[in-house]
Amino acid sequence: MTDQKTNSSNSSSSQDDVDVDAVGWSAIDASLAALYGDQVPLHMGTLIKHRLGGPDPLDGISVYYRSHPVPHWHYVTYGFSELYDKEQEDQEESGYGFELTFRLQAAPGSTEPPSWVFSLLQNLARYVFSTGNVFRPGQWMSANGPIALDTDTRICSMAMTSDPELPALDTPNGHLRFIQVVGLTLEEEHAAKQWSPQDLLDALLPHMPLWITDLDRSSLLDDPALASQVNAGMERDGSSSGFMYTDVLGIAQRRRLLRSALTEVTLGARQAGELCKLLPLRIPFGRPFTLAGRDWRLQFEPGETCGVATYDQRVVITMTSACAQDFAHTLLARAGSYQLAQLPNVSWLVQKTFIRDASGNVVNTIG
Repeated sequence: MTDQKTNSSNSSSSQDDVDVDAVGWSAIDASLAALYGDQVPLHMGTLIKHRLGGPDPLDGISVYYRSHPVPHWHYVTYGFSELYDKEQEDQEESGYGFELTFRLQAAPGSTEPPSWVFSLLQNLARYVFSTGNVFRPGQWMSANGPIALDTDTRICSMAMTSDPELPALDTPNGHLRFIQVVGLTLEEEHAAKQWSPQDLLDALLPHMPLWITDLDRSSLLDDPALASQVNAGMERDGSSSGFMYTDVLGIAQRRRLLRSALTEVTLGARQAGELCKLLPLRIPFGRPFTLAGRDWRLQFEPGETCGVATYDQRVVITMTSACAQDFAHTLLARAGSYQLAQLPNVSWLVQKTFIRDASGNVVNTIG
């Protein structure tokens, strides 16, 4: 990427660097002008646009400076939506239907926004462009390490919410909304999964104005009063997380003499630990949960009895509330073999989970 704009003496907007007929881009600029007036952002644009074969999915990222409620940088992407001509068949939404924003607390005396955020947002765009999975408010995503590489920050996860100051808008190419990426600690990520990402963010907001990410902070759940509020929300509402993907999920059927076949489920220790937290917050509330792997899907369904059934590459395990609690008390996030008394035809094999960074290096081991 190249620095096409600075926040110094330039008086034109980032629109100067794009096509005259970039109606989607102009709509985003107009929305930001309503918030920032005549402030000229620092704009990082690509040398070769993605639609012309460039390596960066986003055509650009603009950054604005804010002094209130605390000094911070406000990053806004250009490229998830249709910036130029209308190309998608869906006439209602512009491109993927959103642009991302990110608010980062400014270091004292800093005059330039940190560049690592540009890489973060481009990497999130690569995920969307390669998978087709779109971001929506109320989602979360793990960074599998510090959100800013080569730092010792405790911020290692993200939640998505509507940007509190940029309302959704209709452009000539369709509707789009601004989705803000919010940095969370590992403890807060766990709470988001066990309760609801949006409910957690709402609880954090009085302690985290405008959901500004601060790399230097500790977990806000270290505050006993806030932690008690979040735990009460979990117990009252259960968990909104109904799906999880894993690289480690194996299913095998073992025949047994004079007994029903044994379904052998292989899990990673990380996923086993998360299931122990999530199932008691889903099954007793009448909510299913799906663990999806590369070849298999493991579906947990609430029911009046416990049982297991296999359909092609899908295994359905029916659980009562008591069985879900038994699961949580029996399985451990540690390598080993486990079995529940209420599910005698299922065995659980837990393997160690290796957490790797972007380069493939093991940075942590669970189990």
